Amino acid sequence: MIRRYLLASVASLALAGLGSLTVMGAPAAQKAAKSSPSASASKKPAAPAQSLITVDGVKDIDPDKAVGSKNAPVVMEVFTDFQCPACKQLYTTTLQRVTDNYADSGKIYIVHRDFPLPMHAYSRVAASYARAACHIGKCEAVESALFQNQEKWEVSGDVKGTVAGVLTPAEMKKVQALVDSGSLEPLIDHDKQIGQAIPITQTPTSVLHTKDGQTYPVVGFVSYDVLKTLLDQLVK
Repeated sequence: MIRRYLLASVASLALAGLGSLTVMGAPAAQKAAKSSPSASASKKPAAPAQSLITVDGVKDIDPDKAVGSKNAPVVMEVFTDFQCPACKQLYTTTLQRVTDNYADSGKIYIVHRDFPLPMHAYSRVAASYARAACHIGKCEAVESALFQNQEKWEVSGDVKGTVAGVLTPAEMKKVQALVDSGSLEPLIDHDKQIGQAIPITQTPTSVLHTKDGQTYPVVGFVSYDVLKTLLDQLVK
């Protein structure tokens, strides 16, 4: 598998061809893997007992946290923290347009991965409510509400109230029952384990997978226009 690392801050992302993309960080990662194979194997995450799927070699996908066609030429994993300002920026200014123009038209399959950071007091709680909402079919409404109102609930801690504001009482009852049961927590833990094994070093990070086995990690916030340039080359 070839990994090509693209830093969001590098303007050279907007290039005419994939062959001109700069490879960054791969040799060091390969060296680390060779020097400690046993450590690498020990980090391999074990899948939780849930109905997870594999799409084009990308394993352990929660289909309730994914959008688009499973037959798309590109799978895009997005690792985010609901309390991360850069994740909010990516979601509100880039991912929604990517969903509209690429996922909804069958060009890419977007997988949302939870990667709550320990420095954020309420990001894990937010991930729990969002995951529960996704499992009752209200993923977009709740994820949007959490990101759009991030500044409010990160001060008050009222994640539950933010979620309840976009659900009916009956829907909120179902979400709360799932949160209280803790049955979906292994899925959040597993997403984080997957991210740590890559490894994800900051949020947001998006990892683009093509059918020929190549991966393109895009670190940090990227504008829609920059990401569009890359996606248009990969989906050809």
